[in-house]
Amino acid sequence: MEVKAPESLKKPLNIPQKTLMGPGPSNASPRVMYAVGQNVLGHMHSEVFQAMDEIKEGLRYVFQTQNDLTLAISASGHAGMEAVLSNLVEPGERVLIAINGIWGIRAADMATRYVHTVTAIAGDNFTLTLLESTIEKVRPKLLFIVQGESSAGVYQPIEGLGNICHRYNCLLAVDTVASLGSVPFLADKWGVDAVYSGSQKVLGCPPGLAPISFSPRAQKVIFERKTKVPVFYWDMTELGQQWNCFNNIRPYHHTTCSNLIFGLREGLALIVEEGLENVEKRHKLCALRLYEGLQRLGLRPFVEDIHKRLPTVTSITIPEDVDWRQVIAYAMKNYNLEISGGLGPTAGKVWRIGLMGYNATPDKVDLVLKVLKEALQEAKTGSKL
Repeated sequence: MEVKAPESLKKPLNIPQKTLMGPGPSNASPRVMYAVGQNVLGHMHSEVFQAMDEIKEGLRYVFQTQNDLTLAISASGHAGMEAVLSNLVEPGERVLIAINGIWGIRAADMATRYVHTVTAIAGDNFTLTLLESTIEKVRPKLLFIVQGESSAGVYQPIEGLGNICHRYNCLLAVDTVASLGSVPFLADKWGVDAVYSGSQKVLGCPPGLAPISFSPRAQKVIFERKTKVPVFYWDMTELGQQWNCFNNIRPYHHTTCSNLIFGLREGLALIVEEGLENVEKRHKLCALRLYEGLQRLGLRPFVEDIHKRLPTVTSITIPEDVDWRQVIAYAMKNYNLEISGGLGPTAGKVWRIGLMGYNATPDKVDLVLKVLKEALQEAKTGSKL
């Protein structure tokens, strides 16, 4: 053989324990990790199907919906974005993307058909008046908006937007990857037609699954398409059957990861046991605790209006006299603690602190504040880390 066995793979794998306080993924609870570490089962085994059915029930709870077409895609949150656009939009149809951070930009990149955009500056959200006037002018088939823009730490209110969209025969699609479980989200009550999230944030599971749900209105659009969904893997008329969303049959679609399925099942079970409203309250209280601590340190949140701040991801304006990279490096080197920089329009402008799921606790907030205080002192004195 010409290619020799790599020496690196003859050594045992060593994974350090780190505290993930960036914008995601977050640390998973021991219960979730125990589930992920169980025996691998076949994707057509009854035990996996049972867990998938229980996941559907849990997702309907966290999304607050009765939608039949509710499931989890075997991929990251990006897959949810791609699935929404590829299932609901056909060539030549108009899409309106609300952009105030990188995830709106990503959606616009994906929706390569007839796309319109409405923008807000990074750190701000959208008023219903602006959105309605733009919808009235553009008359899109779909409005895409992000509830929790993690690149800037911005929260976008959704209530009232569904009624506006439906008044103009427009579907409403919402990205809740960084927000689901930390703030109220009422899919049915608010008239949301498509919503997706990610398993690795407030749901407290490893990355790799994208919860998603479509309203009856959206499901009708999918089944009455003139053209096929361009990507088989995202096609909800196919994937929905594997998840038993339609007609009580489960044909083979793809090989799901049983271990990730078990992990998501347990993550949702933990939310059910704590109660969704209690989970939301816990995230809010931890965010307030962080804001107070930042004020004591003389740091300013990037999002000035507290009502526009996303509780799961707090963006902090970097002081002019501080090398932001030094602070991040200090936290990782001395505490194995992840603090992230900005992303997209906030790159080089902010730090981002994540408070999600298992990590949304007062002791984790206090740890972050302690490390920030030390790191700022080191950075300002110019000490080597």
